[in-house]
Amino acid sequence: MIKFHIRPVRKTDKTWIDRTLIDRWGSTNVVTQGVLHAANKLPGFIAEVENKLVGLLTYRLDNISCEVISLDSFIKDQGIGSALLQSVEQAAKEKGCNRIWLVTTNDNIHALRFYQRRGYVLAAVHPQAIEISRQLKPQIPLIGNEGIPLRDEIEFEKLL
Repeated sequence: MIKFHIRPVRKTDKTWIDRTLIDRWGSTNVVTQGVLHAANKLPGFIAEVENKLVGLLTYRLDNISCEVISLDSFIKDQGIGSALLQSVEQAAKEKGCNRIWLVTTNDNIHALRFYQRRGYVLAAVHPQAIEISRQLKPQIPLIGNEGIPLRDEIEFEKLL
């Protein structure tokens, strides 16, 4: 296991965050449930290994819930994604949120396994939701991971 550190996003991280979001998401914008989020302007957490940035999570808070907007880890199977998720869960609790939730897509088999193993439950399936998302973000491809047509949003939640 490698040693890493999780810390809040800093203003000085902006260039790296922009580049990371563009590389991973095709844009600094992320769409969930028909809402366009400027993920590069949201609060978040970063994972570091010896001053090298190796993970990013962005989120947004409302009065009682926290939505994870993006989660990326560049070193697999080392606990970085889990630690980023635990950090946002703790931040949400401290802000008085009673629910944390997120949206993934039907092609993201890895995410379906990842979130369920960390206590998240399937809250809703939004068939054909990606059609609406493509109107807001045309960069979303028609075909996703493993050749699966990208169509639906899958909502997970965890009560805090």
